[in-house]
Amino acid sequence: MHIDHIGIAVKDIKAATETYSKILNSAPTKTEVVETEKVETVFFQTGESKVELLGPTDDDSVIAKYVNKKGEGLHHVAFEVDDIYAELDRLRKEGFTVLNDKPKDGADNKLVAFVHPKDNHGVLVELCQTKK
Repeated sequence: MHIDHIGIAVKDIKAATETYSKILNSAPTKTEVVETEKVETVFFQTGESKVELLGPTDDDSVIAKYVNKKGEGLHHVAFEVDDIYAELDRLRKEGFTVLNDKPKDGADNKLVAFVHPKDNHGVLVELCQTKK
């Protein structure tokens, strides 16, 4: 298991992309719209990990609601795992609240599932596995 990416929720994906291009002194490596989540993602490679910007494509999206409630900033930390199903079972047995019954399609060719922040000292944790 390693940190795959850090997710940052933003109001304006274009402005945030410009900001992080300057901070990281590089262009994004990937941009993708995830229609099911009503979100646009922009990835920057930073060594072995990535920074993912998450911008809403609809005022009704989870990210729009998050930004309206909590403001822009850190949204989640994502850990790459070899077997997302086994990890979710393990975490459930450990007493963690898993927010997804089963993994769902996410950005960057990944299966994803989330663990509730109340169990993680206030941090939303994403587990992700590259689709095979």
